[in-house]
Amino acid sequence: QVRVVESGGGLVTPGGSLRLSCAGSGIFWKLSTLAWYRQAPGKERELVATITIGDTTSYTDSVKGRFTISRDNGANTVYLQMNSLKSEDTAMYYCQTNPASGPWGQGTQVTVSS
Repeated sequence: QVRVVESGGGLVTPGGSLRLSCAGSGIFWKLSTLAWYRQAPGKERELVATITIGDTTSYTDSVKGRFTISRDNGANTVYLQMNSLKSEDTAMYYCQTNPASGPWGQGTQVTVSS
């Protein structure tokens, strides 16, 4: 199983930036497509961004051009750089493999508000 610990969330004003980090463990972490997901209150968890072992990335339409996913296999870490944040980006953010291969972590809260 892949286990994860997310960090880097916080409160930011619209237009601001945050960088999320996720430390993973488990034999499959370095061999898997990694992903960031988010869940807003009252909504289902959605896939935000993915990165393959070859560093090919993909994004949900609502974050294209604003978010950047990257990975450092040496550090067992995946990142999500979030720029030009909007109120609709407010959510709990989670990382895992894609598809998920372990329990969800506690997540990191991102709140975008003036």
